[in-house]
Amino acid sequence: MRLLKDTPFSILELAPVRDDKSIQFSLHHALDVAKKAEQLGYKRLWLAEHHNMDGIASSATAVLLGYILANTESLKVGSGGIMLPNHAPLVVAEQFGTLATLYPDRVELGLGRAPGTDQITMRALRRGRQETEDQFPQDVQEILQYFKAPTAQQRIVATPGQNTHVPVWLLGSSLFSAHLAAKLGLPYSFASHFAPRMLQQAIQVYKENFQPSEYLDQPYISMGVPVVVAKTDEEAQYLATSAYQRVLGLMRGQSLKLKAPVESMQGLWSPAEKMSVDNFYAMAQIGSEQTVKAGLQQLLEQYDVDEFIFTCDIYDTDKRLENFERLMNIKTA
Repeated sequence: MRLLKDTPFSILELAPVRDDKSIQFSLHHALDVAKKAEQLGYKRLWLAEHHNMDGIASSATAVLLGYILANTESLKVGSGGIMLPNHAPLVVAEQFGTLATLYPDRVELGLGRAPGTDQITMRALRRGRQETEDQFPQDVQEILQYFKAPTAQQRIVATPGQNTHVPVWLLGSSLFSAHLAAKLGLPYSFASHFAPRMLQQAIQVYKENFQPSEYLDQPYISMGVPVVVAKTDEEAQYLATSAYQRVLGLMRGQSLKLKAPVESMQGLWSPAEKMSVDNFYAMAQIGSEQTVKAGLQQLLEQYDVDEFIFTCDIYDTDKRLENFERLMNIKTA
């Protein structure tokens, strides 16, 4: 059984927007998180593509990745993920091929098959193009080819992109991408930070069906875990109310901007809403370093994953950076 100290820790950053700060502040804070992650020894930092969400500033994912890469030195940086149905595979390959050419051995491409937004915005993104989630396997294989040496018969070549061999991950919250990642021999990251219900089944499908490839000899899986780590359990529970309010806003179709923590959620949500938020955050680890360490060890024993990738919705930016420092203390202690 893998030990916590031997398990890579990574960060999934959504550039959260606070209700009292500008978007520019959020983008600069995303760089602060990346610099902190690099300093502390996190394995990778990924940005997620979402659109038409006022509380998430990472919509132009490749552009923000360029900003972070330019201002860090060694941290692996990538997408978690690019929502592939929104884009032509060639454009994605050229964008990430450009980043990988400028910053060799540091760029990763995580791909998702959902739109990452609502139906109206999806139509605005695609402007009449007919790409659907059903084309995802074909689009993934197209991108993989763009990153290799071109074949003699290949009429379209990604420039930049060819020969960059950008590592490609598949992301998912259901069994579809687990099957595909296994078939193609790609690393797989499960979105248990917001959709934990099928985690165990997805891991089983991926591991049982994995076919070794030029990319991987054996299965490699990471799981998303929301975290709030503070000095005490009580402080962590207080800070976590910002995350609860954010998910509540998502469920109600309201603003996703981070709100200040509150002493109690009582009166802010109904019993049914509380249950929904609890289900959303079923994998969340909230508490002191000791509490979270015990919780992460339990997750590791239960799911036997290779890596944790953490999300964190803390309102106070200093406390948010402190959260990632305390989290790494857990691993190295």
